[in-house]
Amino acid sequence: MTSPLPTLAEIEAAAQVVYQDFAPTPQYRWPLLAERLGTECWLKHENHTPVGAFKIRGGLTYFDQLARSGPLPAEVISATRGNHGQSLGWAARRNGVACTIVVPHDNSTEKNAAMRALGVRLIEHGDDFQAAREHAERLAAESGAHMVPSFHPDLLRGVATYWWEFLRAVPHMDVAYVPIGQGSGACAAIAARQALGHRVRIVGVVSAHATTYADSIAAGQVVAAPVTTQLADGMACRVADAGALAILGPQLDGIVQVSDDAVAQAMRALFTDTHNTAEGAGAAALAAALQQRSELRGQCVGLVLSGGNVDASLFAQAIASPA
Repeated sequence: MTSPLPTLAEIEAAAQVVYQDFAPTPQYRWPLLAERLGTECWLKHENHTPVGAFKIRGGLTYFDQLARSGPLPAEVISATRGNHGQSLGWAARRNGVACTIVVPHDNSTEKNAAMRALGVRLIEHGDDFQAAREHAERLAAESGAHMVPSFHPDLLRGVATYWWEFLRAVPHMDVAYVPIGQGSGACAAIAARQALGHRVRIVGVVSAHATTYADSIAAGQVVAAPVTTQLADGMACRVADAGALAILGPQLDGIVQVSDDAVAQAMRALFTDTHNTAEGAGAAALAAALQQRSELRGQCVGLVLSGGNVDASLFAQAIASPA
């Protein structure tokens, strides 16, 4: 069976699509962060994309493939907690396509505003992402709009470009931590590692209050789990994606669960040490590394600040928490 992961040539081609909109994001060695972690540490700034998160890369390559496959649809529809929706809103606007996004009630106010600013028609439905996704699928079936899933090879190919950048920039990286929401980021890390022949170990990070991926990997099949995280909305997934699970299960080198308290402390640390704003999922990689700090001495650690889109009030509350 052919691997669903993109090849090096496909990732390189995807990068050229992405770079029509923005340059490669930086990765820095922040001295205070290295001191905190007790070892060499590199931080990849996906919060520096035009929508403040890595997802934009996948939206651009998804639409590029749509255009190559035939006439673009009149409308696309999807569901999100925010960053996937911004990605699609950006790419849809660029291509002159209408975009409808379904979000759960009580979604991030500022992520909602950012999507509307991109011309997205926003619909609020359900109490969590899974309910919003099921509603989006129903709306697509009724209207004939093109349904964009949260996990797809054409999204993965674009997302893989940031790990391709990161691993090429830090060829001696020993271990990388990557948050898992719907799985594209972690699968992209695996794809880039395979394409480049890099030796890095990849550790997935899930919220301790949204454990479907951890539970599903342990069980070898999709296992739904309740979502109670109040901070890591980008990881607030109730049902793992079977396609992502098929990649992550056999190829992740470990998985770590992080609590909301640990994530809040990591958000505070990132602001203190780098003066960058991280949303909950964006700080999860650091939270996991700090949790395993004693095991990392002498190793080169790669972390991703995967997104910085957090409501001001929530961020203020997080960084005011005890260190």
